[in-house]
Amino acid sequence: MKPIPNKKPLGQYGIIGWPLGHTKSPLLHNWGLKEAGLPGAYVAWPTEPGNKLKAFLAEVRVRRIKGVSVTIPHKQAVLPYLDGLTDRAKAVGAVNTLFWRDGKLMGDNTDVDGIIAPLLPHKEALASALVLGAGGAARAACAALKALGVADGAVANRTPGKAHALARDFGLRAVPWDERASTPWSLIINATPLGTTGQHVGESPWPQDGFANVSLVFDMVYNPVRTRLIQDAQAASVACISGQNMFLHQGLAQFELWTGVKLDEKRARQLLMADMIHTGG
Repeated sequence: MKPIPNKKPLGQYGIIGWPLGHTKSPLLHNWGLKEAGLPGAYVAWPTEPGNKLKAFLAEVRVRRIKGVSVTIPHKQAVLPYLDGLTDRAKAVGAVNTLFWRDGKLMGDNTDVDGIIAPLLPHKEALASALVLGAGGAARAACAALKALGVADGAVANRTPGKAHALARDFGLRAVPWDERASTPWSLIINATPLGTTGQHVGESPWPQDGFANVSLVFDMVYNPVRTRLIQDAQAASVACISGQNMFLHQGLAQFELWTGVKLDEKRARQLLMADMIHTGG
């Protein structure tokens, strides 16, 4: 974890997770602060699970850090250290955003916004959907499916017990991991880290020959934009939604929660696209 400056900045924001080499959050939020004419900076704080997470949350209180993004593997682990949750975060059972309200450190989940927004144009065609994974991101995906009114929602995970527990929490059904591609799906959502830049890049949670009965693929991984899953789906002529869409919408919602400022979506998207071209992502 990078040390937090002893001198209190005018506005300090950042992201915690482990590892954090792939994050584009500093790019988006530092641009947002500049656009809004607000002082401060947004940085990455790689934070290992366990005692280091507990210590970091204590520093958030001491330093009064204004806003924190939370990513894998801390979306549920941070819950015991917070003063309260928004109704949405309670429903999801995981958070991706920490903010202050009336002197209390609160948790919210803007991942739900990030998932719903790009799926709205497809809403009428979503007869069935399968969420891959069972962590905090998967919980947000399940909440989004319920909000969108998907009639047949399911969860698949390599660990059956986790899939059943998550499905039970959201009134969905669990599908055995080895049978995930054996039935038709209007939508599959990758809520696992498979495909993320780093140790999982090049991996996919879906069999390469399993797209015949899939209509739409939504990969929550956003770096790289064209993950192995997206590449395989496109090769099979299946429509795709990249994780960059989710990242954009959840990030804009975070920024507005912290600052009260609504950033321009089109300009923010251009920023991310330009970065993708520059980095080859």
